Amino acid sequence: MVTISSVFSLLADGHLWLVLLASAVFGLFMGAIPGLTALMATALMVPIVMFMEPVPAIGAIITASAMAIFAGDIPGALMRMPGTPASAAYTDDAYSLTMAGKAGLSLGAGLFSSVVGGLLSAVVLAFAAPSLAEVALHFSSVEYFWLGVLGVSCAIVIGGSSILKGLLSLFLGLALAMVGMDPIAGMPRFTFGVPDMLGGLSLIPVLIGLFAISELLRGAFFEVSTAARRPAIGQICSGMTRMLWNHRFGLVRGSGIGTLIGALPGAGADVAAWVSYAVERRVQKGRRGGDKEFEKVERIMSSGAANNAALGGAYIPATVFGIPGDAITAIVISVMFLKGVNPGPTIFINNPGVIYAIFSIFFIANLLMIPLGLACIRAYGAILNVPAVFISPVILLFCIVGAFSADNVMFGVVLMLVFGLVGYVMESNEIPLAPAILGLILGPMLEQNFMTTMMKANGNPVAFFDRPIGGTLGVITLGAWALVLLLNLAASRSARAKEGQEEALPSTSPRANGSA
Repeated sequence: MVTISSVFSLLADGHLWLVLLASAVFGLFMGAIPGLTALMATALMVPIVMFMEPVPAIGAIITASAMAIFAGDIPGALMRMPGTPASAAYTDDAYSLTMAGKAGLSLGAGLFSSVVGGLLSAVVLAFAAPSLAEVALHFSSVEYFWLGVLGVSCAIVIGGSSILKGLLSLFLGLALAMVGMDPIAGMPRFTFGVPDMLGGLSLIPVLIGLFAISELLRGAFFEVSTAARRPAIGQICSGMTRMLWNHRFGLVRGSGIGTLIGALPGAGADVAAWVSYAVERRVQKGRRGGDKEFEKVERIMSSGAANNAALGGAYIPATVFGIPGDAITAIVISVMFLKGVNPGPTIFINNPGVIYAIFSIFFIANLLMIPLGLACIRAYGAILNVPAVFISPVILLFCIVGAFSADNVMFGVVLMLVFGLVGYVMESNEIPLAPAILGLILGPMLEQNFMTTMMKANGNPVAFFDRPIGGTLGVITLGAWALVLLLNLAASRSARAKEGQEEALPSTSPRANGSA
């Protein structure tokens, strides 16, 4: 009872609500500009929150990061420019709905799925944080390796109809992930003597180049293009309750995947969104004659829910054991220590009012997302009324600013332009972009954990199967590969059998006609 009363007294502070409102607006602004990520919004807030009390300080970071992750969907849906790396997973689906005159449906699905995912992860955070964090602590380099392999395997699912082109795009992304310093030996590789490449290829310029610049090039080369046809947003909330119910299973899957992956230190919303997107593609492959629009909306809602659910999941190991789930919670842990609220198991004994007030802010932030998100969508959508000839230079300006702000060097702009051409060539040849981004994100995680495991086991590959969780993940991954191969072989055999039957039918019909 004392804890409940102390939580309500902390939440009743008017100053706290002003801080949450201001940080929400700031987070929406940062997330809606491609290149200005949720992590950047959090980092910029640190000098300000240092002068606040613990609950407003951490609440401001929670609210700003949640808003920024959602806001990344807006430029992705309207201009095919994902505001955050996590939004890139379903940018093509959202943008295709916009080009079909369903911008309101696309943005509404992203908004309300983010709210649902955030609320469900907040429930898990409040009631199951210690148990989930205990599971996450058992993950070693073996488990993270198999998690990375499982994530990379998603490229087969998200690569479209051609597995070969999907693998080609994936291997390109994995090759790009090898640029920079070797994670074990510390030696530079594939840098060609360029100092700016020692830290690897920055994800933000590559992302902006592949998605946004390639779209601008298509608009420049083709007079009649998707860049010139920008329909109005339309209704956002119309029929949303029914749509949430129709996609309830996808929302629950995405929220669960996001929470679990978010609870794994170092995984984050990027991995959660891609894995959730791939899972939905796999689920939808089992359906026959599905509605394409329904499937696109479900993929958007599942991945959008995973985005924000991963944010709540990352706070599970951060608050219970002081282990950051991602870069944002690493900043949060530093702020907590500076404010005298030491994360760990004893926080529920020493500061129960503070920690449960922080958990409550997750609910408040996600509910605030509805009115503020709608206002942000309407404000951002005003650019749709401007002719494309005026929009394109502004988009290019935002692209340059976003690419430069990633590392504050002009090399990021050069990188963006190069990958803009690469993205244009890839899409001209119907090579999907998503697997390349997936390989670039998961490549470092995959390599580092593989090398670490091999060094600990003195080169013995049995080490990848001698731990219960790791061995189980390994068997699941290899089993999934075998299942995909068997299904493809069965599909090719049935296709050849049908072709043989079709060839036999015309050859027998003339004989029948002649004998008659």
